[in-house]
Amino acid sequence: MNAEVLTPVLDWLDLAGVAIFALTGALVAAREKQTLVTLSFFALITGVGGGTVRDLLIDAPVFWIHDAWVAAICLGMALFAWFTPTRWWEGRFLSIADGLGLAAYAVLGTAKALEYGVPPTPAFLMGVLTGCAGGIIRDVIAGRPSILMRPELYVTAAALSAVITVLGDVGGLVREWVWLGATGAGFGLRLAAIRWSLSLPAYQRD
Repeated sequence: MNAEVLTPVLDWLDLAGVAIFALTGALVAAREKQTLVTLSFFALITGVGGGTVRDLLIDAPVFWIHDAWVAAICLGMALFAWFTPTRWWEGRFLSIADGLGLAAYAVLGTAKALEYGVPPTPAFLMGVLTGCAGGIIRDVIAGRPSILMRPELYVTAAALSAVITVLGDVGGLVREWVWLGATGAGFGLRLAAIRWSLSLPAYQRD
């Protein structure tokens, strides 16, 4: 990671997002009874997918190429999933964990884009992309219905985290508190969407 750009809070958000998304990717492969190699591939592609796309778009060094911990965490999550029974992860755990990674990554993506001089609106979009792209890649490769096609709020939760991060930056608020609050807000909205199946109105025109 670029030590001149990321702060300790963002470092922790980054690693937390990588770990959680990597675990969700590995668990998807585990549920399909795949090999450890496949679990590792899904963990890596899900853990770093959104951040890789973001870094390429904002012309930043691809974060996991320059930080050995990132790939190690992804492989560690794959091993963790490999040695645990899938029944441990039944129910809503996977969606809840994914929601935490979504919010943390949306904040990280927005904040990093802002630190690289990206204007507020594109930085907001980079946050949403960072939060969602890894899960989209995971679902497409696994042949599952994309998270984008599910009725409950998902991208909206990432957008909430991203917009709070942008507003806090524009308002000159203490960044660390803004980042933590934005993560909590996005995660809270995602939890509410899971619990009560919250969704935006669907297109109804013929």
